[in-house]
Amino acid sequence: MSAARTHDVDAWFEANTSSWCDHTLGELVEAKAASGLSVSLVVPARNEAATVGDVVGRVREALMDTTDLLDEIVVIDSDSTDDTFTVAEDAGATVHRSAEIRPDLGTLPGKGEAMWKSLFVTRGDLLVFMDADLLDWDTHFVPGLLGPLLTRPEIALVKGFYERPLVNGDAVVVDEGAAFEGGRVTELVARPLLNVLFPELAGLVQPLAGEWAIRRSLFASLRVPTGYAVETTALIDTARRLGVDAIAQVDLGRRAHRHQALRDLGAMATQIVAAAVARMGIATGPASGEPVVSLRQYHPAGGTIAPLTHDVATGERPPAADHLEQA
Repeated sequence: MSAARTHDVDAWFEANTSSWCDHTLGELVEAKAASGLSVSLVVPARNEAATVGDVVGRVREALMDTTDLLDEIVVIDSDSTDDTFTVAEDAGATVHRSAEIRPDLGTLPGKGEAMWKSLFVTRGDLLVFMDADLLDWDTHFVPGLLGPLLTRPEIALVKGFYERPLVNGDAVVVDEGAAFEGGRVTELVARPLLNVLFPELAGLVQPLAGEWAIRRSLFASLRVPTGYAVETTALIDTARRLGVDAIAQVDLGRRAHRHQALRDLGAMATQIVAAAVARMGIATGPASGEPVVSLRQYHPAGGTIAPLTHDVATGERPPAADHLEQA
């Protein structure tokens, strides 16, 4: 059984892994025109005034002002308390506050919520998602992700992966031995979960990467966790519905990152575990049925160890298609 699984994963990896440079920008613009498909870039952002302007401005100049690859750049501002909205708008994006999109549906905190809400304010047949905190990156991320969707009709979802040097102060530190590791939550939580529970997805290099693309029709049909598990569930649910061969991954080159505090990653890991086990039919959360998990951690206090407990939201939005039909 394990040998067969390994062989299947290897075959998928060989057939469905590509590089951003496999297609020229001109080839992709021609493929887009021939397909008649439109493309939206969606950037979920929370307190990213320092970087979102660069992301929007560079992509707009390279892929909208001088080519026709993108039809719109939409930033979903997720309850920012800084100048994210203004900076993104000044850079040329269409900006929406997540809480103000379909107020009749309420509002919840979280990255997944912002991505789900984007379906109500974008028009693209293909959606490309990029994080707003990109460092040491280039605009080829977008055409790289679109390549498989524009050239292979059977592909429905594309994940990016990249070399991940660490930003330490003003320096970018490259660890060759860890170049394509997916981060601590990926390596210690998401990857083991997928290998154990969903081994057909073991070929994903960086399953939690924030740069990915999907056909609108598919994303609108999926349940979407409101927090950080959206990338995980999109992979699981797409593989279950369409088969793993509907998923591709693209080497995007390089993207620098900053470490978050280890304790802060606990909530992210909890949301990913809760979403994965829910898809195995395992209930989580309190007996009340509320979509929340109480995460208990520990920290030093006055010479001893004290518990630190907070609730982690694990709720999911229903398929947006249900609400789009009602609009």
